[in-house]
Amino acid sequence: MILFVTTADTDLLTADRALAGLPADFPEVTAFNPANLSGDGEQQAILDAAAKADVVVLRLLGGKRAMPEVFDPLVRLCHEKGTPLIACPGHQEWDQELVTACNVPPSELDTVFSYLIRGGVTNFQNLFLFLSDSYLGSEYGHEAPAEVPWEGVYHPDEPDGMDAQDFVRRRFQPGRPSVAVLFYRAHWMSGNLQTIDALVRRLEELGANVLPVYSFSLKHNPEGDGQLNRTFSEILCDSNGDARVHLIVNTMGMSMTDLHQDGATFATGPQVDYLDKLNVPIIQGIFSTGKETDWEESSLGLGPIDTAMSVALPEFDGRIITVPISFKEEVSSESNGRHGKMDARLQRNLPRPDRIDFLARLSVKWAALRLKPNSEKRIAIILSNYPTKDARVGNAVGLDTPASVINILNALKNDGYHVTDIPVDGDELVHRIIERCSNDTDTLTEEQLRLAVGHVSAKQYQEWFGAMPQKVQDELTEAWGEPPGQVYRTGDSLAIAGIDLGNVFVGLQPPRGFGENPIAIYHSPDLPPTHHYVAYYRWVRDVFKADAMVHVGKHGTMEWLPGKGIGLSNACYPEVTLEDVPLFYPFIINNPGEGAQAKRRAHATIIDHLIPPMTTADSYGDIARLEQLMDEHYQCQTLDPAKLPILEGQIWDMVRQADLDRDLGVDEQPEDFGGFILHIDGYLCELKDAQIKDGLHTLGEVPQGEQMTGLLSALTRLDTGAIPSLRRSLAEAMGLDYTSLLDEPALPAPEPVPAALAGGDGTPVRTQGDLLERLEELSRSAYTLLDAGGFKSEGVAGTVERLLGSKDAQTSHVLNFVTDTLHPALLRTTDEIGNLLRGLNGEFVPAGPSGAPTRGMANILPTGRNFYSVDPKTIPSPTAWDMGVGLADALLQVYLEEEGGYPEMVGLVIWGTSAMRTHGDDIAQVFSLLGVKPVWQQESRRVTGLEVIPLADLGRPRIDVTVRISGFFRDAFPNLIDLIDEAVQLVASLDESPEDNMIVKHLMEDRASDLADGLGAGPADSESDPALYRIFGSKPGTYGAGILAAIDERNWETVQDLAEVYTAWGGYAYTRQDFGVQARDQFRRRFGQIVVAVKNQDNREHDIFDSDDYMQYHGGMIATV
Repeated sequence: MILFVTTADTDLLTADRALAGLPADFPEVTAFNPANLSGDGEQQAILDAAAKADVVVLRLLGGKRAMPEVFDPLVRLCHEKGTPLIACPGHQEWDQELVTACNVPPSELDTVFSYLIRGGVTNFQNLFLFLSDSYLGSEYGHEAPAEVPWEGVYHPDEPDGMDAQDFVRRRFQPGRPSVAVLFYRAHWMSGNLQTIDALVRRLEELGANVLPVYSFSLKHNPEGDGQLNRTFSEILCDSNGDARVHLIVNTMGMSMTDLHQDGATFATGPQVDYLDKLNVPIIQGIFSTGKETDWEESSLGLGPIDTAMSVALPEFDGRIITVPISFKEEVSSESNGRHGKMDARLQRNLPRPDRIDFLARLSVKWAALRLKPNSEKRIAIILSNYPTKDARVGNAVGLDTPASVINILNALKNDGYHVTDIPVDGDELVHRIIERCSNDTDTLTEEQLRLAVGHVSAKQYQEWFGAMPQKVQDELTEAWGEPPGQVYRTGDSLAIAGIDLGNVFVGLQPPRGFGENPIAIYHSPDLPPTHHYVAYYRWVRDVFKADAMVHVGKHGTMEWLPGKGIGLSNACYPEVTLEDVPLFYPFIINNPGEGAQAKRRAHATIIDHLIPPMTTADSYGDIARLEQLMDEHYQCQTLDPAKLPILEGQIWDMVRQADLDRDLGVDEQPEDFGGFILHIDGYLCELKDAQIKDGLHTLGEVPQGEQMTGLLSALTRLDTGAIPSLRRSLAEAMGLDYTSLLDEPALPAPEPVPAALAGGDGTPVRTQGDLLERLEELSRSAYTLLDAGGFKSEGVAGTVERLLGSKDAQTSHVLNFVTDTLHPALLRTTDEIGNLLRGLNGEFVPAGPSGAPTRGMANILPTGRNFYSVDPKTIPSPTAWDMGVGLADALLQVYLEEEGGYPEMVGLVIWGTSAMRTHGDDIAQVFSLLGVKPVWQQESRRVTGLEVIPLADLGRPRIDVTVRISGFFRDAFPNLIDLIDEAVQLVASLDESPEDNMIVKHLMEDRASDLADGLGAGPADSESDPALYRIFGSKPGTYGAGILAAIDERNWETVQDLAEVYTAWGGYAYTRQDFGVQARDQFRRRFGQIVVAVKNQDNREHDIFDSDDYMQYHGGMIATV
């Protein structure tokens, strides 16, 4: 018997077809895909089959990790029994671990690998014949491995082997949108083509020319010659290197680029430049590895594997994420068991017609952007307006949206769009919108509703409503009454807020609905949008007839509407509203999580924009006056000591007036006043050195003057990869210990003070904090000097000598990085408008990294790109682990100092965008508190498991942790939910005392409490024991914490009311087994144990006043505790 184990279902399909054509007396063949087996019993089936086999062939994508429970026992079994074992990788490169496991001659291993890698029915038939002849003693005879095309053109109506040029000449019609469809060669070889055929047919029905192309891989050239994959160099492009199509629909997973971490995660390699040169948008059509019924029933949508392989990693190529168009379904064997049993779960990809229709319609609309003249295009620009007050029109984090819209309008007009009556500035734009018709019911009049720019009649909406899925109709009717509802209704129609500027509509995103149904805040986090909300977007699509839409700034409400997290259905509200309109979304670069939400739930193309200009807080008011008094005190110590008591009294009065006594932890005037002044000085220096925003960014505008120098100083304050901090370089050039300056600013300044920092204004340098302040001034001076010279690298040497009085290689290195790389990147801020215009022209918007530039990530610039985030399986990274350990240690140290012991339970708010930005600092902090550590796979840096840190090494008890995750974190990182839950279960299972292990302590207390209440002890060994729920979040398919809606609508009276809302919205538990189960009682129990409530702030580019989320998530946690 031949045992064939492969991780590719297409191999099983090919093997099944191959077996159907072999002689009737051919030996038995048993085949498995370990990914389709679950539980120890089914995995054991592979070992049972191996015990009976005459030869075992493995083809494993991912090596031995593809079947970790079975691989080593299988190898031992084969070696002990002398059964030939041939282990091959699932890709072209040899896996040394697999080679080592083999026990056959290298020549035979090479032959089997050649059959497998070339693939196809004929090669698989000869593979089985070769195995039978070589190891079972038959004499069937077999052919050598045959060459099969690595890539090529396929069409259901055309013969295989057509040349791309001949195909285009034969089938393409001029003037039509042209779309390439990319799919895996394995589907072509195995005949697994129903989904591709269905997609090709639907695109052609919509009037598109279609070029279907199969390929072994987008990343690697199978010929191994180091050249670009022939799929791109010869099939998608003509002999001149020009693209044959206007758009690519790609169904292949992974990224075609190389990924590496340098602070942020970067996509690199020749493919990056090629995609930009090809200049064709790429839409991702998802082939799910799951079953259609599972997807239909899931609130998450796609599982962790699909999310990583078909969403997160493709984003590194700049692909536009859409929906699953195909699912795995079990099919019967073509060989009918003639030659042994195939895997009982033989699976084929079958099409989902409504998702194929959506993808095809979106693709044709995208391709049409390339063909339609700009003068005829109609563009809708949507401003966020949440809460729905006139004062909040166009609110967005870090962006002056009204001024940005004016820049967009002028750019559109200059690019040939029909734009009329452009407002003079942002203020005029906002006032014209408000005067015409706004969302603010406090000021809105019936006349404004009647005079709105557009209306949707009840009859029109009823037609749209009747075409929606029945589930949507039922939910809208239940929540908002019979269509068209009463929200923003005037007479028999619904009003549309905005203004008409020719072929451009500037509108306000409609109200979400909680203001119109306040009681829903307490019980309905999954409240659907109003009839008016849906009608608004349908009006934009079908009445205004927008060719594309632009949402301006972080962030609106549409991408957060109820529905599946990733991989939406036609009953998910982001799709119900937006439908198939191409969406562009200018979004701040430091918020990859919430931007990814729009990419993944609203097929958005992000145009990332620069952070606001940055400066330092400096001093003013009472603080400035206090500094003046401290300077007088310093001078009087030597010139007029008699005045010291008077000055000390004035200083103490000013400290109390500014409430600094509370900040400094001092109740009465200290006796050692000289030491106290040093303490004040160090503290004030820290305050003054804090980075703060210096206004807002305007889309496409390069910072100028002081804002440029201030931003450069902020961007180079920390090391960026191998580029050292400028302040560190300057300090070390003068012999100062920069780390000591940062860690202990209150210490007296070392003597003598370097001449470059002494200053000429007579202000004393008392402390190390004063030196930090002077270093900041010196770094700004460097950029002022370079600015005066046009930021030329030739001016670096002179600038360094002028600042330091001598040459310094490290400081020159930093400034050369600024002149050669960083400043040019900031000059490309104009790409924010340029790439938006490229996108609206149906061109490719280049992909780029994301993160907080001032957090040692200045190398992620320039902006204007379709940002990507992280490989979710690399979180937490080793660097994040170090940071997380430091966060945990610092938290425990503060608590120990203030409370005299360790906290039993820490509450932690975790956001998906922070996890992306930091590569998992928060997750690492959770693990460190629990006393477990991630295990990384060395080559890929992916997390493969956890290990317990011994108590002796930990040096303290294990701290219990309860986390409140955001809805986006739930959708983007199901793997991290599993990992945190695994950590909790692991720590709970340890044989440790309750004094050393707080999870064990709380588990014992819960069991005792339940027994006393007559509830029973519960399943002590169950992995889904509610007593071990530690991860809570929003109801599946919903987002948010609910607090803002309650506050904005004044729908609360006490803190208890807010806690009730927080519990109603967040009381859903997440584990490996229980995904979003209602668990409010456990939520209250866990929150009742929290003694420290934490939300980490990982950068200075925004603060708690920039976003309501801090108040909602962290404030809500505090209120609930």
